[in-house]
Amino acid sequence: MSCKSVNPQLEEKVKQKIKEVTEKSDEILRIIGSLDDLRTRSDSFAFGIAVGRLYNSFYYQCRRILKRDPTEDEFSEFLEMLGKRQKEIVDALRLD
Repeated sequence: MSCKSVNPQLEEKVKQKIKEVTEKSDEILRIIGSLDDLRTRSDSFAFGIAVGRLYNSFYYQCRRILKRDPTEDEFSEFLEMLGKRQKEIVDALRLD
């Protein structure tokens, strides 16, 4: 199915990203697991958008700078960074 108003190149990139999400679901589940206490918060959706942007940026920068996907160790370090700063991110996105 093709979109009517979306540029074909952009549409193809979105389709590729959807495919990547399905292929890397184990990594997404690891992110969710490492930030488990946020699942029940009312602002967790906003946090999810922020984490999604960071996850995308992490992969993009690895490919741009290192010319490869991140290693398992690099991904684990990314999770550690998120874990250490999750309160800061949540506080910035507070919906109260």
